[in-house]
Amino acid sequence: MEDKELNLVDHLEELRKRFIISALAFIVFFIVGFIYVDDIYRWFVGDTKLMVLGPSDIMWIYFMLATVVAITGTIPVLALQIWLFVKPALRPIERKITLSYVPALFFLFIIGLAFGYFVIFPMVLKFLINMGQDMFVTNFTAERYFSFIMNMTLPFGVLFELPVVVMFLTSLGIINPFVLSKIRKYAYFVLIIIAVVITPPDFMSDFVVTLPLLLLYEVSINLSKFVYRKRLKKLQEAKQDEDKEEAAEV
Repeated sequence: MEDKELNLVDHLEELRKRFIISALAFIVFFIVGFIYVDDIYRWFVGDTKLMVLGPSDIMWIYFMLATVVAITGTIPVLALQIWLFVKPALRPIERKITLSYVPALFFLFIIGLAFGYFVIFPMVLKFLINMGQDMFVTNFTAERYFSFIMNMTLPFGVLFELPVVVMFLTSLGIINPFVLSKIRKYAYFVLIIIAVVITPPDFMSDFVVTLPLLLLYEVSINLSKFVYRKRLKKLQEAKQDEDKEEAAEV
C-alpha cells in the first residue's frame, strides 16, 4: 500500500515538473511575442490604420498577439513534456513512433493557422463586407478586427492537430478506429456545434468551417486504422519473439 502511495506521489511530482516547464516556456514565448508585437501587427495590417476606442484596446492587442505567439511556441514544448511523462510506460518501438508526433503537432498547428488565415478568413470577411456594403459604412476597430482573425484561425490551429492526437492515442492503445467510427455521429454533432460557436452568425461561415472539420475527422479515422494495424503487427511480432525465447529456454 505504501509503495503504491509513493508511486502516486512520484507520478504527481513528475506531472508537476512537466507542467512547470511548459508554463515557463509559455512565459518566455509570451515575452518574445510582446517584444515583437509591432512587427507582427504590421505584418497583419500593413500600412492600414485601424481604429481604437480607448487606451485599453492598445494593451489588449499587445496581449492578444503575444498570447498567440506564446501558444504557438509552447505547443511543441508541451507535446514533448507529455511524451516524457508517458515515456516510461511505452515500449521502445512505441517511444520512437510517438516521439515523431511532437514536431507533427507543431507543423499541423501552423498549417491550421495558415488555412484559417489565408483561406477561411478572407472568404468570410469578403462575404460579410459584400453583404452590407450598400447599407453600411465599413470601419474596423483593431480589437474587433483581430478578434475576428483569431476566431477564424486559432480554432483551426487546434483542430488540425486532431489526426496526430488520434494517431498518438491509437498507438498507446487508448482508442481504436472502431470506437471512432461508432461515435462518428456524436463527433459530427460536436464539431458542428464548435463550427457554429466560433463563426459569425451566418450560414455560409458555418458551412465553410464545418466541412473541413468533418473531413479532418474522417482523415483521423483512416490514420487510426493505419496505426492500429501497425500496432497489432508489432504486438504479434513481439509475442512471437517472446514465445521463441521461452521455447529456447525450455
